[in-house]
Amino acid sequence: AFSEIEKFIDTPVKHYSSGMYMRLAFSVAAHLEPEILIVDEVLAVGDAAFQRKCLGKMQDVGRTGRTVIFISHHLPSVTRICRRALWLENGTVRAAGAAPEVVNEYVKAETNLDGERVWNRAEIAPGSETVRLRRVRAATDRGQTAPSFDIRRPVMLEMQYEVLRAGKILTPTFHIYNEEGICVFVSNDVRGEWSTRPRDKGVYTSRARIPANFMAEGTFFVTAAVFTAAPFEEHLRAADAIRFQISDSFEGGAARGDFGGRMLGAVRPLLDWQTDFDE
Repeated sequence: AFSEIEKFIDTPVKHYSSGMYMRLAFSVAAHLEPEILIVDEVLAVGDAAFQRKCLGKMQDVGRTGRTVIFISHHLPSVTRICRRALWLENGTVRAAGAAPEVVNEYVKAETNLDGERVWNRAEIAPGSETVRLRRVRAATDRGQTAPSFDIRRPVMLEMQYEVLRAGKILTPTFHIYNEEGICVFVSNDVRGEWSTRPRDKGVYTSRARIPANFMAEGTFFVTAAVFTAAPFEEHLRAADAIRFQISDSFEGGAARGDFGGRMLGAVRPLLDWQTDFDE
């Protein structure tokens, strides 16, 4: 029943598809109550609902005091259900430690992205005859470039670009994506002093501030772009220009309070709550 293939119970396993076989194999293993459960890329098969069910089952096994060794390239699942992670490459341990830190190192190496990217050569910089990108970075509120941030601290996204042709009203924009490629949010400069003014030639630096206690922990990718709104014309786009990591230290002062479990969601705002008591 857990594997959701009950109607094929009388079909010989040799006739199962690879997906059906993996569903059944995980279901049997998870219900045998082993002291050590080794799960290798089980999330590569099945729909989203079955994947969520598998993750929930692994968390249930872990809560009973048994050991779960989870092998996966699905990084959000690693950070969601594992406190400790090992990055293995060709039989060698590349990194070991807290899951968010190891995932951060892995993403940095695999994507060749960091908290800052600079285009020193005009011929390879994203842009058009109107505007050309020079730099994109993530920084602390003190202006220091950083690839990783505490969830309780703000993140400053910054792009520097050169306007080559005067007279257009330009809108800088940041697109933020999580590890699953889902767009968390898009932010356009619609309230800054240049948001309604035609630009003169020259170099501009635009910044957007992500407040503390807004993002959840995880790795986020930033696409930078500049466009004209009316009529719409995109002048430059740098997809996955940089990436940054948000970590939750469990030290208090964040949205989780005293809760020590895994919290879902791409954003994690610390909202104001009010409770009224009527006697």
